[in-house]
Amino acid sequence: MPTPRPRGPVSAALLAVLTAGPPRTGCGTASCPTSGTASGTEATRPAALRRAVADALAPEPDVLGDADLQLALTVLYELHHRGVDGVDDAWEWEPELLAVRQSLEAPFEAALRTRAAHPPCAETDAAGVARWLFDLTASDGGPRLARYVARRADAAQARELLVLRSLYQLREADPHTWAVPRLAGAPKAALVEIQADEYGGGRPGRMHAELFARTMRGAGLDDAYGRYVDVVPTEVLVALNTMSLFGLHRRLRGAIVGHLAAFEMTSSIPSRLYADGFRRLGHDPGTTEYFDEHVEADAVHEQIAGRDLAGRLAEQEPALRDDVLFGAAACLAVEGDVAAHALRRWRQGDSALLAPLDDPADARA
Repeated sequence: MPTPRPRGPVSAALLAVLTAGPPRTGCGTASCPTSGTASGTEATRPAALRRAVADALAPEPDVLGDADLQLALTVLYELHHRGVDGVDDAWEWEPELLAVRQSLEAPFEAALRTRAAHPPCAETDAAGVARWLFDLTASDGGPRLARYVARRADAAQARELLVLRSLYQLREADPHTWAVPRLAGAPKAALVEIQADEYGGGRPGRMHAELFARTMRGAGLDDAYGRYVDVVPTEVLVALNTMSLFGLHRRLRGAIVGHLAAFEMTSSIPSRLYADGFRRLGHDPGTTEYFDEHVEADAVHEQIAGRDLAGRLAEQEPALRDDVLFGAAACLAVEGDVAAHALRRWRQGDSALLAPLDDPADARA
């Protein structure tokens, strides 16, 4: 990911630490080749970051609406994905940085649990939990953003939709794949079945992330990974960070499974509407293929994810049932917030991005 621009004191302090060079403590042990004693300015940078985080959290901020804190989490999580330009890979497991991430994750998770309030579920068997999940997604109000794109969006808004989705879709499936080694039996087999399709069944050109990159190119956008991190609103960072939070923590394996189930259950119909919208705007089959592919694929995936993955996991490990439900409700909430933001801005005649895309040529500048 390109090194983003700071959005406040915490992300500024974090980026100052990360771009100053490799951590002096290296792998965190005396035997690590990069171990040493920090001194001078280098020694003060982590301390400055800790102070910035403490100052930001002291007034108990709206974590889900705080662009600075969400960007900091995005950068910290990116160290576990593909990394950040100009940042040494040794930072991924630096103890001081992990402590900072943990201090941000606690209020973030608490805020997500509040935001994702969901009706109670008394079901304990796989079929019952799956029914609850299908009922939850069915009661979510439908694909409002997708209907708007299908019927009303202009070319600029359609391009903005792709930008809003690009931070996740260009690494599609990766956060959910972290759950594979944490599952066993039928749920594991179900997850692998879904993920194999997401990764193109071993064919690089059929990977869903590559299909989305092709869609971006067809719309005149830059398909470089993370290219638009500086223009997406906070709501997009929250949705992205939710997946990383769930995927990185074994204790939240139920939540990442529930998230995937809800994600798949709410994808097929919107994908058809998005494809219709891009065709209405004159885009060719190469540009709409990503959405066309998901109409059929996710109609199958939603059944596997709801019944064989989420339902069977809740039955197999009853203690995880509530986190499965939490993950599904959180997915609907944060993805819904992205859609609501875009619709509100577009209906006001404004850009849904922090900086509008003036014309297709800007992506190649």
